[in-house]
Amino acid sequence: MGTIVMSGTVVLVILGFGNHVYWLAAVAVLFLYLQYGRSPSAPTGRPGGGPGGGSSSGGAMPADYRSYRDRRDMQAKWERRYRRERPLESRRQEREKSK
Repeated sequence: MGTIVMSGTVVLVILGFGNHVYWLAAVAVLFLYLQYGRSPSAPTGRPGGGPGGGSSSGGAMPADYRSYRDRRDMQAKWERRYRRERPLESRRQEREKSK
């Protein structure tokens, strides 16, 4: 589905050089796809975890835990970066948290 939307958007952008209304249509298509087109429960490239994929143990759990772990690691990375780039602000927040 995503490749169809992207290729359609490219076609609309190319057509937009002659008529700018097509550019607006391309933006609208991308916006609608990003808002409503992707469902969060759909499996996204799980190797062996889809229907008939042969995943005997775990089911959907490994992909869910893997995404959770990735989000957690990314959040920790951003928090370390924030503390490194804004030491005074992070110390102030730590003082407020400990009160």
